[in-house]
Amino acid sequence: MTKRCYLNAVGILCSAGDSPEMVKKSLLNQRTTLTMSSAFSTDMETVLPLGIYQGELPELTLTDKKWQSRNNQFAIAALKQINNEVQDAITQFGAHRVGVIIGTSTSGTAESEAAIEQWVQTGDIPPEYDYGLQGMGAPAQYVAEYLGVQGPSYGISTACSSGAKALASARRLIRAGICDAVIAGGVDTLCKLTVQGFSSLDAVSDEICNPFSNNRKGINVGEGAALFLMTSVEKGVELLGVGEDSDAYHLSAPDPTGAGAVRCMTAAVNDANLIPDDIGYVNLHGTSTKLNDQMESIAMHAVFGPDTLCSSTKPFVGHTLGAAGVVEAAICYLTLESGTDDFVPVQLWDGVLDPELPKINLVDSTEKLTSPLNYVLSNSFAFGGSSISLLFGRISND
Repeated sequence: MTKRCYLNAVGILCSAGDSPEMVKKSLLNQRTTLTMSSAFSTDMETVLPLGIYQGELPELTLTDKKWQSRNNQFAIAALKQINNEVQDAITQFGAHRVGVIIGTSTSGTAESEAAIEQWVQTGDIPPEYDYGLQGMGAPAQYVAEYLGVQGPSYGISTACSSGAKALASARRLIRAGICDAVIAGGVDTLCKLTVQGFSSLDAVSDEICNPFSNNRKGINVGEGAALFLMTSVEKGVELLGVGEDSDAYHLSAPDPTGAGAVRCMTAAVNDANLIPDDIGYVNLHGTSTKLNDQMESIAMHAVFGPDTLCSSTKPFVGHTLGAAGVVEAAICYLTLESGTDDFVPVQLWDGVLDPELPKINLVDSTEKLTSPLNYVLSNSFAFGGSSISLLFGRISND
């Protein structure tokens, strides 16, 4: 019998807050948490809206210089929020049965940028710098060593689907009998490489992003982390369905027909043994670029029609890249956790419909749920067509 997998607890950190409660409160306020900043711009003068976390970060207790990155601080900050549940799992299952999978696309790139700048200016690499902190597996390795767990530990780096794919990988480890518990999620922190890289693609907006609007201009880059404890113990929210695709249509542009997105969403629904009408809400990838929003609305309409509630939460926290899939999974978790029956993230935009897009039911600020959400789906569509949809279910209290 296939094991059912549950997200027992979540820790989250982003511009909207440093706990699930704070993030939910920020979304309920229906206001962006982005900051206008020139810190990562090419000329250091152009001001852009960025999803910058402004709070304190924990000290890293492992002192080897290969661990000293802001990315690892984000990972530990999220981990500390679920530490009690994680320690209980280690006690219950044993350290050798607990794995760690963390998605990232930046890892220690910001620290590498500073080190390279000093090397160019002085000819010397900073003595505190270690190239190992830039490895895509570094956050997972740090968390595993910090916890002393001995199960599989590795990173996933598939651009903007990384964090969501970590959850899918964790489910496979549990279902295969390799692990009994997995700390899974994603973490990405701001660096010049991502902000300037997306700027070079003409994909960055100098205004708050405006998904699915006729006036949309591009993305806002953000930073964030979210980590889940996943087990087969029935607690929290169930990961019911996974749909993955790799269409390789283009290095950075999505297939305009939305065929890959259709395959992901359909596969997730089928994997959960549900039908599209069962899904109460879809958290859209919704980057606010011309091409992504076009193809996603086509795919959304094809699978769910014009009535299923949906929204993009990127105007609240920015596009957190390798962490986006799991930050948005955490938001979906908040819509389904026990005791929640009235929370669905609104669509933060100017309300000006793009007449070329098919109709989808974007959540407005006055939306009132007539019944609790039972099933929600989250989309993450990455460069190269490496995409995934995750379907989550409420645990019955009957």
